[in-house]
Amino acid sequence: MKETFSLKKNNDFKLVYNRGKSFGNRLLVIYYLPNEKDYNNLGLSVSKKVGNSVVRNRIRRLIKESYRLNEDKIKKGYNIIIIAKVRSNSADFKSIEKALLHLMKKVKLWQ
Repeated sequence: MKETFSLKKNNDFKLVYNRGKSFGNRLLVIYYLPNEKDYNNLGLSVSKKVGNSVVRNRIRRLIKESYRLNEDKIKKGYNIIIIAKVRSNSADFKSIEKALLHLMKKVKLWQ
Protein backbone atom coordinates (compact mmCIF):
# COMPACT_ATOMS: atom_id res chain seq x y z
CA MET A 1 0.00 0.00 0.00
CA LYS A 2 1.37 3.40 -1.01
CA GLU A 3 1.84 6.15 1.52
CA THR A 4 0.00 9.37 0.71
CA PHE A 5 2.10 12.41 1.46
CA SER A 6 0.24 15.28 3.05
CA LEU A 7 0.67 19.02 3.33
CA LYS A 8 0.89 19.97 6.98
CA LYS A 9 2.77 23.25 7.30
CA ASN A 10 0.97 26.57 7.14
CA ASN A 11 3.64 27.89 4.75
CA ASP A 12 2.95 25.03 2.31
CA PHE A 13 -0.76 25.84 2.32
CA LYS A 14 -0.08 29.57 1.81
CA LEU A 15 2.25 28.85 -1.11
CA VAL A 16 -0.38 26.76 -2.90
CA TYR A 17 -3.14 29.30 -2.15
CA ASN A 18 -1.08 32.25 -3.42
CA ARG A 19 0.72 30.74 -6.42
CA GLY A 20 -1.54 27.86 -7.38
CA LYS A 21 -4.63 27.66 -9.54
CA SER A 22 -8.10 26.83 -8.28
CA PHE A 23 -11.40 25.44 -9.50
CA GLY A 24 -14.55 24.46 -7.70
CA ASN A 25 -17.88 22.74 -7.98
CA ARG A 26 -20.91 22.35 -5.70
CA LEU A 27 -19.14 20.29 -3.04
CA LEU A 28 -15.39 20.87 -3.29
CA VAL A 29 -12.74 23.41 -4.25
CA ILE A 30 -9.30 22.34 -5.46
CA TYR A 31 -6.06 24.34 -5.41
CA TYR A 32 -3.02 22.85 -7.14
CA LEU A 33 0.59 23.80 -7.80
CA PRO A 34 3.40 21.76 -9.45
CA ASN A 35 6.01 20.59 -6.91
CA GLU A 36 8.67 19.04 -9.22
CA LYS A 37 8.63 15.73 -7.35
CA ASP A 38 7.48 12.31 -8.47
CA TYR A 39 4.60 12.21 -5.97
CA ASN A 40 1.68 14.37 -4.89
CA ASN A 41 1.21 16.12 -1.57
CA LEU A 42 -2.42 16.27 -0.45
CA GLY A 43 -3.84 18.83 1.95
CA LEU A 44 -7.42 18.86 3.19
CA SER A 45 -9.38 21.71 4.69
CA VAL A 46 -12.83 21.33 6.20
CA SER A 47 -14.10 24.50 7.87
CA LYS A 48 -16.10 24.66 11.09
CA LYS A 49 -18.96 26.02 8.98
CA VAL A 50 -19.39 22.50 7.56
CA GLY A 51 -20.44 21.06 10.93
CA ASN A 52 -19.22 19.71 14.23
CA SER A 53 -16.05 17.65 14.53
CA VAL A 54 -17.82 14.36 13.79
CA VAL A 55 -19.19 15.71 10.49
CA ARG A 56 -15.89 17.37 9.53
CA ASN A 57 -13.89 14.19 10.16
CA ARG A 58 -16.42 12.12 8.19
CA ILE A 59 -16.07 14.47 5.20
CA ARG A 60 -12.27 14.37 5.56
CA ARG A 61 -12.30 10.55 5.56
CA LEU A 62 -14.58 10.43 2.51
CA ILE A 63 -12.32 12.79 0.55
CA LYS A 64 -9.18 10.86 1.55
CA GLU A 65 -10.73 7.55 0.55
CA SER A 66 -11.92 8.95 -2.80
CA TYR A 67 -8.40 10.23 -3.46
CA ARG A 68 -6.80 6.93 -2.36
CA LEU A 69 -8.98 4.80 -4.62
CA ASN A 70 -8.18 6.93 -7.67
CA GLU A 71 -4.59 7.90 -6.80
CA ASP A 72 -2.94 5.87 -9.58
CA LYS A 73 -4.99 7.71 -12.23
CA ILE A 74 -4.00 11.18 -10.96
CA LYS A 75 -0.91 12.86 -12.44
CA LYS A 76 2.09 13.05 -10.12
CA GLY A 77 4.18 16.06 -9.16
CA TYR A 78 1.61 18.41 -7.60
CA ASN A 79 0.72 19.94 -4.27
CA ILE A 80 -3.06 19.59 -4.06
CA ILE A 81 -5.39 21.18 -1.52
CA ILE A 82 -9.03 20.11 -1.40
CA ILE A 83 -11.50 22.28 0.48
CA ALA A 84 -14.95 21.01 1.43
CA LYS A 85 -17.85 23.43 0.99
CA VAL A 86 -20.77 23.60 3.43
CA ARG A 87 -23.00 21.57 1.08
CA SER A 88 -20.68 18.58 1.46
CA ASN A 89 -21.91 17.94 5.02
CA SER A 90 -24.89 15.94 3.75
CA ALA A 91 -23.11 14.28 0.81
CA ASP A 92 -22.49 10.56 0.56
CA PHE A 93 -19.33 8.81 -0.67
CA LYS A 94 -20.45 8.52 -4.30
CA SER A 95 -21.21 12.23 -4.64
CA ILE A 96 -17.92 13.23 -2.97
CA GLU A 97 -16.01 10.88 -5.28
CA LYS A 98 -17.89 12.17 -8.33
CA ALA A 99 -17.15 15.79 -7.34
CA LEU A 100 -13.46 15.01 -6.79
CA LEU A 101 -13.09 13.23 -10.13
CA HIS A 102 -14.93 16.07 -11.88
CA LEU A 103 -12.42 18.56 -10.46
CA MET A 104 -9.42 16.38 -11.33
CA LYS A 105 -10.60 16.15 -14.94
CA LYS A 106 -11.41 19.87 -15.05
CA VAL A 107 -7.89 20.88 -13.95
CA LYS A 108 -6.33 18.20 -16.19
CA LEU A 109 -4.76 16.21 -13.35
CA TRP A 110 -6.53 13.05 -14.55
CA GLN A 111 -4.51 10.66 -16.73
